Amino acid sequence: MAILIIVAALLLVMGIIILIGKGDNLIAGYNTASKEERAKYNIKRLRGLTGGLLIVMAPMTALMLGEETMTAVWSFVGLTFFMCIIVVILANTWAKKKSK
Repeated sequence: MAILIIVAALLLVMGIIILIGKGDNLIAGYNTASKEERAKYNIKRLRGLTGGLLIVMAPMTALMLGEETMTAVWSFVGLTFFMCIIVVILANTWAKKKSK
């Protein structure tokens, strides 16, 4: 139970750090990309996507506190997977700069 609270708090803090622009190194793949690869992305949109995902995940994780059924757990896993797929698609389309 305490682990879920800690995870929810970490997700919230990391999401806020990314959204205010101080956590670009927390974005997977972006932190290891070359300067040329980083130049292909609109970092403000990418921050919005990843920070927003983490902030949405925080209360979802906290809502799992009272739920101990496998249906609730699998619903959480499925929704998390779906949201991550949407963010990956948007990060590779909407957050990319248009080539000239």
